[in-house]
Amino acid sequence: MGKPVRAGRGALPAELTSFVGRRRELAETRRLLAAGRMVTLTGFGGVGKTRLALHIAAEVRRTFPDGVWFVDLTALQDPELVASTIANTLELREASANPAADLAAYLEDQHLLLVLDNCEHLADACAILASKLLAAAPELKILATSRHVLGVEGEQILSVPPLSTPDDEVQAGDATHYDAVKLLLDRASAVSPDFEIADANRAAVVELCRRLDGVPLAIELAAVWLRTLSLAQILERLEDRFRLLSSAKRGSSGRQRALDATVAWSYDLCSPAEQLMWARLSVFSAGFDLEGAEQVCDGDGVTRDDVLNLVANLVNKSIVTRQQATAGTTAWYQMLETVRQYGAEQLGGPEEVQRLRTRHREHYRSLAAQFEAEGFGPHQADWFIRLRREHGNLRAALEFCLEDAGSAAVAFDIAAPLWNFWFAGFLREGDRYLVRALELAREPTHARARALWAASYLALFASDLERSARTLAECEDIVAGLDDDLLRARIKECRGHATFYRGDMAEAVALLEEALADHRAIGNALGEFNTLILLSAAGHFLGDPRVVEFSQQALEIAESHGAQSSRGYALWSVGIARYGEGDYGRATTALRESIEQFVPLHDLTGISFGVQALSWCSAFTSPDARSARLLGGSRAAWRTSGAKVGTTNARSAVDARAAEVVRGAIGPELYAEAFAQGASYSFDQVVALALGRDTDADTPEPAATRAPTPPAGTPGGLTRREREIALLLAEGLTNREIASRLVISQRTAETHVDHILAKLGLTSRQRVASWVAENLAR
Repeated sequence: MGKPVRAGRGALPAELTSFVGRRRELAETRRLLAAGRMVTLTGFGGVGKTRLALHIAAEVRRTFPDGVWFVDLTALQDPELVASTIANTLELREASANPAADLAAYLEDQHLLLVLDNCEHLADACAILASKLLAAAPELKILATSRHVLGVEGEQILSVPPLSTPDDEVQAGDATHYDAVKLLLDRASAVSPDFEIADANRAAVVELCRRLDGVPLAIELAAVWLRTLSLAQILERLEDRFRLLSSAKRGSSGRQRALDATVAWSYDLCSPAEQLMWARLSVFSAGFDLEGAEQVCDGDGVTRDDVLNLVANLVNKSIVTRQQATAGTTAWYQMLETVRQYGAEQLGGPEEVQRLRTRHREHYRSLAAQFEAEGFGPHQADWFIRLRREHGNLRAALEFCLEDAGSAAVAFDIAAPLWNFWFAGFLREGDRYLVRALELAREPTHARARALWAASYLALFASDLERSARTLAECEDIVAGLDDDLLRARIKECRGHATFYRGDMAEAVALLEEALADHRAIGNALGEFNTLILLSAAGHFLGDPRVVEFSQQALEIAESHGAQSSRGYALWSVGIARYGEGDYGRATTALRESIEQFVPLHDLTGISFGVQALSWCSAFTSPDARSARLLGGSRAAWRTSGAKVGTTNARSAVDARAAEVVRGAIGPELYAEAFAQGASYSFDQVVALALGRDTDADTPEPAATRAPTPPAGTPGGLTRREREIALLLAEGLTNREIASRLVISQRTAETHVDHILAKLGLTSRQRVASWVAENLAR
């Protein structure tokens, strides 16, 4: 498959080669999708189920307002992760202990098509989840591919046949009326541009398509060899393979033997070194890069220097496909599952398989350590992109670790260093791997302590504060006997973070200051940065005057290390600090730049933080219908991200104040209409709205957006208390000082200040002094 492409909402892999034929199957699939809610395309491997599903999905995309989403389940082995995998594809970071329920709740009002590819090895899990989702979401439709029926109630089945093939009497000009011949001609022309069907080769073309029984993958593999062999030579070599398979696999169908023969024949045409490379590459899941191939496949007949040429040779033979590298990435290689499985069958006995899987595991153990060492630096964005691409291999390595208790501890060295990666997009999955490893490997080692800290951190973001505290306590017990100042600092940071979530800002700041001092003492820049971000957030809600200092220090650290994702969070903290000062213009600039940093990384939580803060700025500067839409859009963003941190008590209180200001300015009916509109936006629409790029004609402005005129005789429409506070603002008092002077809570003072700025249409506290001089001083 190619890189996912987007048109409106959704994600489908780009089709790298032309789609040929299947007119009847396309029409029938469209009919079944229109008539029912779940269609399963069945058939043996290589018959073209995935290509058919992708093509029909692209055709019907416009009929699904919330998009068409392709979920490849080939590399997934754990049935418990099916819901999480779908959620991540939908850019929904589920964060509860029940991802299936999260997914069902999210899809409840969505009108979309879900394409589940390669379900057969997870058939029960897919069937159970599909049933739940279809019951919960009346506008959801599912198109699945599987080698056998899934058994979902209401499931409609379309058995995908091989391509049509001609009989031996067909004329040369009529041969291309058959899909098998069309496909052969299309693929042969790609490798041999002068290839054509004429009377001289008609019989051989027809015979080849018949011998391959119209199986698309078999035809594609055979067509590649027309670059070097004639049709007669291909038929001769295939015939030898068919004779072997006919005696060895009498129980298999002719079509399956045709595919097996073509794959085996392609294997026979490879050199011994290429065959060895093919077999060894089968250990990778969902693809590999050159570095991985060099680390895992060299030795015993293949040197490290040989790997590049061997991979290139397999690409030329279409055994391996290559994806184009993009900026910041390396080339990525894949094998079709049928081809990969054949390679796996060519490995030696269990000892060789074990040796190869161990090398694969050790490569990803090393990769995790490298990410931990380099992840906070100039290649931070590249690392996140790389790890997303390696996701299938990380899963395979972890599953191998967890096959028995004896090797489970190795999982600590893969899952724990990746804590930041799990947080950025696979929270529940990373949490699950850590919990499974901790249950199996219980010895109180240093590696277990690191895993306990990572598990505590992820549980915190999953809003499981009790488990987070329990896990952190065990971590602290082990660390007491270790010489590890980094873990001690991280424990304090995590405890301060949890205290912040519980709403005790003063205690949180005290704990975080201790953690900050510890991180600085050991020179841990990432820990220092993370703690400064937390201090900025907690300090903001506490009214700590050092918030600007904390945020600027965080920004300086991120920029000095060239860390793109971290810079996004630093800009968010700068925006929050400016917002706290009442400088909404500079806050908006910083927050929008923060979102711009997160968009290419698909960091949905970071984007949601930015959208929420921008909705506050908008509400307190221009309380109109657009601000109401942005407040609703903030709700939509957090819903899509799945993270719970946007709804903590402190943030919810500001949401409520912002809503009150806008509602008071435009009236409850208009507010409710605009808020609901924003809450229904897609994630992309929310981002466009937050960045000021919402020019979509499909999102018209609600009527009557002008704020009511202030009552006559009250300057700026301010109440008596608000006029009193405006005078104090003009004196330069902070919110805390105003609260002390008037004997009110700081939160009440903040609310009054927000109302004053909103009513006067001012963007900073400093401008209030000028307004007071012109209006109230008289």
